Amino acid sequence: MKKFAASVLALILVLALSACGLSKTSSGTETKKMIKVDTNAAYAPFEYMDKGQIIGFDVDVMNALAKESGYRVQLKNIGWDPLFVEVKNKSADMAISSITITKERAQTYDFSVPYFLSTNEILVPEKSDIKSAADLKGKTVAVQSGTTAQEVLEGLFGKNNKNIKKFKQNTTAIMDLVEGGSDAVVADNTVVEEYAKNNPDKKLKVIKDTKAFPAEYYGLMFPKGSKLKADFDKAINKIYDNGTYTKIYKKWFKTEPDIQKLKAQQK
Repeated sequence: MKKFAASVLALILVLALSACGLSKTSSGTETKKMIKVDTNAAYAPFEYMDKGQIIGFDVDVMNALAKESGYRVQLKNIGWDPLFVEVKNKSADMAISSITITKERAQTYDFSVPYFLSTNEILVPEKSDIKSAADLKGKTVAVQSGTTAQEVLEGLFGKNNKNIKKFKQNTTAIMDLVEGGSDAVVADNTVVEEYAKNNPDKKLKVIKDTKAFPAEYYGLMFPKGSKLKADFDKAINKIYDNGTYTKIYKKWFKTEPDIQKLKAQQK
């Protein structure tokens, strides 16, 4: 009787341990652990709130990468500045939020291979005489605090320039422009282009200046030394090669992505 009970207990223990490990999906692949992913859902069309749900290009990419790598994802809208704190402190496993890979950030965080090519552009009223970044001198320019747009403007006009207005969210920076509080907004090209296109009543136009605003690349951001980076680097290349990335990109931007240029940035 004791031997039978011991055998039953041993079987229960084996089953319990199995349940705590990897499980099989319907396709037969192993499902890995749940990971916490931070974002700032106020940056349409990349990540934003719609009827209580976080949606956008980055969200679709994250879901595709999770499926490809086998992880389950808990996406949390925490805000721009807090996501950097949480990832650094390892309160979050990673972040996806249109985060440009920079040398300065790479000193504190690990980044995936690039998954998006971007550049900053200028949003102004249709009747504005601003034609380039140089014309922003002496103008009041709104930006989202802590972004590369702020860094570029400070490089052009000085770090403590009083004419650079910093906002917690890019949406409030654009609202400040619309309400006449600033002369221009500098932000990622897809953000300002989408806003101008979707809000024709605001009578805004977009100015490009590739000399002042060089190409930038977004990456997934991890704590230093994260073991997840290798898995997601592989997943990014998989969705490049199997057509998933192109499908998501065309859904949101109605054009083809330059995958070869993105791949060329991999080291």
